[in-house]
Amino acid sequence: MLDDLDFGLFNRTQETLITYDQLPHWFQPNVTVFITFRTLDSMPRAAILRMEAELRDWLHRKGLPIEPAKPLPEWSEIPHEFQKDYRQLSSRLWHGELDQCHGECVLKNPQLSLEVLNALRYFDGTRYDLDCAVIMPNHAHLLVQFHSGTTCVDQCNSWLKFTATKINRFLNRKGHFWMSEPFDHLVRSPEQFQYLRWYIQNNGPRAGLNVCEYRYWNRSML
Repeated sequence: MLDDLDFGLFNRTQETLITYDQLPHWFQPNVTVFITFRTLDSMPRAAILRMEAELRDWLHRKGLPIEPAKPLPEWSEIPHEFQKDYRQLSSRLWHGELDQCHGECVLKNPQLSLEVLNALRYFDGTRYDLDCAVIMPNHAHLLVQFHSGTTCVDQCNSWLKFTATKINRFLNRKGHFWMSEPFDHLVRSPEQFQYLRWYIQNNGPRAGLNVCEYRYWNRSML
């Protein structure tokens, strides 16, 4: 039990729904999910090239050089003893670039960050239980578990569509606002749950933002 609402953890013996688009998405009802949305302009080409260069250098130092013309391998394609460190480095670099606040960063606007948070909280307690969330200038993180009958993919699509409409209307724009496919990760342990809570709470300060430039919420604020 992680708190009074009993946020659940991934269970390898329980049936898991796995879907694929550009990313794999694993889902179990009543299991905590760490989700990241990001804006279309949050990861420019230069940032991607920096991450790729660091990962190629790391692989080279491990004796696993990749030819310049070939894409980086998936973590499952390298020797098992390096997989955990490779995944952790990839994640650290990716989140580090997000926190550089690339792009227009329109979510610094308090009215727009509130629109996103209000959307995340709207069905809290009915379709899902929201533990905490942070709305950063160009992305958002949240910890949530979905009730039976609501899937992560469907609810994420609903959040993205609704908030994009609201934000575009405010900005007098049309078209896509978010990257179409959020990142999601089923939480494996109480320690990981607490770490992700800490990460979400401290994301703004660690990125060097003032309190007016991001929006943080957790269940204790109810």
